[in-house]
Amino acid sequence: MSLKAGRDPMVRLFAEYGRENLAWFVVGLLASVLGRLVAVVPALVLGVAIDAVFFRNAAYALPLVPSSWVPTTVSGQFWLSFWLVIGAFVGGVALSWVQGLGLAVYSNRVQHAVRVDTYDTLQRLDMAFFDDKQTGQVLSILDGDVRNLRTFLDSTLSGGLQLVVAVVGIAGVLFYLNAQLAVVTLVAVPLLAVFTVWFMRRIRPLYRGLRESVGALNTRIENNVSGMEVIKASATEDYETDRVADASMDYYRRALAVVRLDYLYQPSMELLAGVAFAATFAIGGVWLIFGPPAPFTGDLLVGEFVTLLFMTQRFIDPLSGAGRIVNSYENARASGERIFGLADREAVVRDAPDASALDAVAGRVEFDRVSFAYATGREVLRDVSFTAEPGETVGLVGPTGAGKSTVAKLLLRLYEPADGAVRVDGRDVRDVRIRDLREAIGYVSQDVYLFDGTVRENLLYGAFDATEAEMVAAASAAEAHEFVSRLPDGYDTRIGERGVKLSGGQRQRLSIARAMLQDPRILVLDEATSAVDTETELLIQRALDRLSEGRTTVVIAHRLSTVRRADAIVVLDEGEVVESGTHDELVELGGLYATLWGIQAGDVSGVSADILARLVERSRAADDADATRIADRVADGGDDA
Repeated sequence: MSLKAGRDPMVRLFAEYGRENLAWFVVGLLASVLGRLVAVVPALVLGVAIDAVFFRNAAYALPLVPSSWVPTTVSGQFWLSFWLVIGAFVGGVALSWVQGLGLAVYSNRVQHAVRVDTYDTLQRLDMAFFDDKQTGQVLSILDGDVRNLRTFLDSTLSGGLQLVVAVVGIAGVLFYLNAQLAVVTLVAVPLLAVFTVWFMRRIRPLYRGLRESVGALNTRIENNVSGMEVIKASATEDYETDRVADASMDYYRRALAVVRLDYLYQPSMELLAGVAFAATFAIGGVWLIFGPPAPFTGDLLVGEFVTLLFMTQRFIDPLSGAGRIVNSYENARASGERIFGLADREAVVRDAPDASALDAVAGRVEFDRVSFAYATGREVLRDVSFTAEPGETVGLVGPTGAGKSTVAKLLLRLYEPADGAVRVDGRDVRDVRIRDLREAIGYVSQDVYLFDGTVRENLLYGAFDATEAEMVAAASAAEAHEFVSRLPDGYDTRIGERGVKLSGGQRQRLSIARAMLQDPRILVLDEATSAVDTETELLIQRALDRLSEGRTTVVIAHRLSTVRRADAIVVLDEGEVVESGTHDELVELGGLYATLWGIQAGDVSGVSADILARLVERSRAADDADATRIADRVADGGDDA
């Protein structure tokens, strides 16, 4: 759906989403209008019956009812009045049901469309957006803000329509009955309108802040629930309770500011409306008892006066409730601004207008003088160049923060390079369709993400048409079939959010099996074995060897043993390529790679003391766990280092 910027969010809501369900809206609207009109019938009939049937001082006449339909006898007029009142109540109930159903269907369909479109836009944004946005803020938009719009379209919109119909319709009846007293009742309307405009201008920024505060509170709670294991292990429950309390208190203060203004507006509206009713009662009462007070003229019948009071009350009630409608509107408007603010964001990484298909991928990967910096301005890569021929394995190694994982993200086109080009089979990845590119690349990372579902659902993710035999074969090749078979329900066992019911090694093997099922031509392994024990590493490495057969593989490694047999190793340091070659060539060179190898092998004798000192200093500055290990190796190397 096209989303156009620069328009009022509520106007956009109707223009861009309301048209598709317009029939339901019209049904609800008409039922609402007719319902309000029918609601005035009992009071109107009562007034006529009092004067014509009970006091018999006036003719029996109803607006829009031909005189030929009116019985000539008092008894007939009485029963006509009775059945008109019954019919009005029955009709009101039926119209209320139609109105509720029509607007409920309309609002829920719009809610569904808005939520799905906003989510679809969200997931197509580039990763830079998610680097800057917290999960709780996004969830508060997709859930709370969307629900606010549905509530507005369902109940608030209906209330607003009924208010308009009541004001126009009842005002017309009041003027029909007695134009002079109608003016007394309606004199409050301009004052109410001016007060409402003032209220809307004051409350609008308060609601914007309130919706932002909801997002911040949701983010804090969501982060803490996700990190509950760390909280418990660190015994920081009191600290986190204080942080949630701070976020909640900010929400409380903003909500209280809204309520404080609302409680000024709402009672004031009721007071103005009440004064109008009291004035109508006083002037009408004096008129009946003593005759028309100046400047009023003419006669006033008892039934007419009773009807006027009933109508005035029906007129006053919706006016006094206008505050709730305005309040809900401003809340929904603030939500609409946040929703369309998200929906209007354009992805930096998107298909070019002339993007072409990437078919029959051979698997040649080339980085040509690539530079990249994140939104913070920190340069991560600078003039990085290397090539992986089809079927080759290229290792990317270097100290923490050297830019290794960023290379993988640029290859997947999660980000765009600032300079240079990334090519697959000689074609710039910016010139091919993103979907084709990512379908050609399999990605296995250290931080495995598994969805809350069954083993089967996670394995088939991205390869939904794979057969049972293919799934089992992939799991077997990934060293996963044996442990999956021992699970309570085998492949149909639910593994919990992020796969929490499995060990790290089990999750990793499932991710490898998932990559095997997708059968990519290019494989990216990002620290795929760095967070498991030695025995599990052997199983995973054996599975990775099978997965890499015949594919172009880029291995981002912390443990250099995993790239020892690579066709080429590229060494990154502070975002630049400082060395490249085979394992033996780089060890012989005696530079950064040789130093890293010596540290991991436990032998730093003969390597550069300057490089060692620099690695220790950098790791300590980054608060990296490598610092201790490097320092220990330096100490073991003694004076030889």
